[in-house]
Amino acid sequence: MHFNELNLSKELIQAVDELGFTEMTEIQQQSIPTLLEGNDVIGRSNTGTGKTAAFGIPAVESITENDRNHVSVLILCPTRELAMQAHEEIRKFAKYKKIVKAVSVYGGASMEKQIHELKRGANIVIGTPGRVMDHMRRKTLKLNNLRCVILDEADEMLNMGFREDIESILSEVPEERQTVLFSATMPPAILAITEKYQKNPVHIKIKSAQKTVELIEQYYFEVAMGRKTDALKLLLSAYSPSSSMVFCNTKKMVDDLTEELVKSGFRVSGIHGDMKQSQRTQVMNGFKNKSTEILVATDVAARGIDVTGVDAVFNYDLPQDNEYYIHRIGRTGRAGRTGTAYTLISGRKQFYELREIEKYTKANIQEKSLPTKSEIVEMKKDNIVSEISKIDNVSYEAYSILEKLAEMGIDYRETAVRMIAEKLGAEIDSLPEFEQSRPLRKGRKGTKTVKVDINIGRNKRIAPNFILGALVDATGMSGRDFGKIDIFDTHTTVEVPEAETEYIIDSTNPMKINGNQVEVKLYTGAVKEVRGKRPENKPKFDRKKRAYGNRKKADIYNDYIPDRKKRIKNKH
Repeated sequence: MHFNELNLSKELIQAVDELGFTEMTEIQQQSIPTLLEGNDVIGRSNTGTGKTAAFGIPAVESITENDRNHVSVLILCPTRELAMQAHEEIRKFAKYKKIVKAVSVYGGASMEKQIHELKRGANIVIGTPGRVMDHMRRKTLKLNNLRCVILDEADEMLNMGFREDIESILSEVPEERQTVLFSATMPPAILAITEKYQKNPVHIKIKSAQKTVELIEQYYFEVAMGRKTDALKLLLSAYSPSSSMVFCNTKKMVDDLTEELVKSGFRVSGIHGDMKQSQRTQVMNGFKNKSTEILVATDVAARGIDVTGVDAVFNYDLPQDNEYYIHRIGRTGRAGRTGTAYTLISGRKQFYELREIEKYTKANIQEKSLPTKSEIVEMKKDNIVSEISKIDNVSYEAYSILEKLAEMGIDYRETAVRMIAEKLGAEIDSLPEFEQSRPLRKGRKGTKTVKVDINIGRNKRIAPNFILGALVDATGMSGRDFGKIDIFDTHTTVEVPEAETEYIIDSTNPMKINGNQVEVKLYTGAVKEVRGKRPENKPKFDRKKRAYGNRKKADIYNDYIPDRKKRIKNKH
């Protein structure tokens, strides 16, 4: 269905045509006519499906001459970036509809400037819940004539703790209004809001357009706990994407990872919700104009970021929601382009979480081995050869430089070697020494292992499952990462990957096993390996007498028979 088939004003059709919009997306086709009729709507749709136009076009079209002096439409967004993006889109739709005055209000920006813009007159306000509440308290935003409230990314607003603000806003606006809600997921909290504040809403559910993500190649790498940063550096150096995004789950991780990558010489910036608006704008401008190659972000901060040409997405942390995975990797492979998504996982838990994501998205996420330092060096060599071979506009000045160097006793071969060595060295000097650990799985040979010693043994009634459970819990590694467990009288040895020894020892000190505080250290063979004695309360089995201690095996069996007969009788 085309936009010109809708009963829209000629001003709006002209603006839509200039934007290159012709055929509507599924969410637009189902939402726009319904919203124009004034119905409450619950729209379930992901980012990238044209959702902003789905509610923005009806919002602009609803403004009439009677709305010149009061706010008629309020659009709530979870982040500043989304509010800014929605404001920009609505401004484009209203280009030829001069009576529409849209204003955006959000935290981190000048309150005075926003108050000034609101006083000049606004009939569509786009903002974050917190700042909208601030203006309502100051009486600088009056909503007594409001006709429509739109909640964009409602699930994300709830995740960010805006539920009370949202309910406060909805309780203070006129009851006779249109309430529209768009959300990628429908948790119980969202359903509670719809039941309380909407009237006979029309449900519109759009299948994720990105679930198949056919143009995106997806890979994962198994990395030892504590080595994800080094693994990421290797991948960034090996694949050298011109523009990439790295996703973390926390603001602190964004800051820490950004700092580490900057130290290694990468052109990288981080973005999250605690940054000032001026900082966020500066970061985004740098990423858009390619002066920054890598953007490290949280899921919330990435909402509303619309950047084309992202070559690769890296999941440093697994997303906390399966839908977030789709949002993340959807940053690449846009507009018909191909893209690549890489995910780093550590331990058995994350492996199964990734499998759940794979099942949910119906995607094929392939395992891949991290490139070694020597392999990366070879890649860099090939890149330099390729770059030099493509240069064909050699000037006379270049030859004159070679002649001057020759006069100094440096011929053209030596010149080339020096320049290549400098370029190659700059690219590989920052690469971490990274010996990949391989889980001790059956069928995998060549894994270097050592033993760690734990100062607890049979005298504390310790079993192998106690040892393994404690190690897995303390390190986050998979049970498959540990090898043979030998329990002696006063100590236990465990076979572990040599490359992970330091990490395992650091992670397990201090550690308790079955309530006992233990110490873990590298096993050097210094502890006398004497098998524990048989506990006094357990008699030794005499093979000749076929009995335990002084009791014959038949007596023990006969003691058991009456109970066994009774259970069989009761069973039948």
